[in-house]
Amino acid sequence: MVKAIEECRACPLHRFRRNPVPGEGSLNAQVLFLGEAPGRREDETGRPFVGAAGKLLDELLQEIGLRRGDVFITNVVKCRPPNNRDPKPEEVEACSIHTLRILRLVSPAVIVTLGNHSGRFVYEELMGRSWRGVTRERGRVHDLLLEGRKVKVLSTYHPAAALYNPKLRDRLKDDFSTLRKLLDELSPSRQNINGKRVTILDYIRGSARNEER
Repeated sequence: MVKAIEECRACPLHRFRRNPVPGEGSLNAQVLFLGEAPGRREDETGRPFVGAAGKLLDELLQEIGLRRGDVFITNVVKCRPPNNRDPKPEEVEACSIHTLRILRLVSPAVIVTLGNHSGRFVYEELMGRSWRGVTRERGRVHDLLLEGRKVKVLSTYHPAAALYNPKLRDRLKDDFSTLRKLLDELSPSRQNINGKRVTILDYIRGSARNEER
């Protein structure tokens, strides 16, 4: 999966990137956060949400008893758009094959969309619903049938939006409280947040070992 993203030429964004940003976190996470696109810091490091928005995301997670290592974080496009512009619909579509592979691999109980572009992708492409914008959809919980399994979808603002508009921070906190309630309602069999974590690096190493056999 990571190699496929590194070698992807499905849209022009690969020409502008320094590093693709496949995602990061636990592959047995109950929560998958779906953001929009890598920024400058993410492009430099190959890791998602490592700038100021990532710091706020870490704080929000901590407030509901989670750590970054408990969840999985990725974006609807895996390469940085030039000048940090919004990803174009055709770029999101071109990258959707990678996004869907990650969703299948992690198989989360809850998908949290961060911002308009990820919300539109999940609503319109996966749920067949009309996306009315993050302001109207934030805090709402819907069911998504993914690979024959019911997944909860929760939409909220992108943390970067709260950096520009501090009034949104309280709404983000409210939506993360909703996430905490969703996790608390999971059956014990699904609550493996504090169990053994398998990271994307573990997956890569395991795949490499299998190829050597």
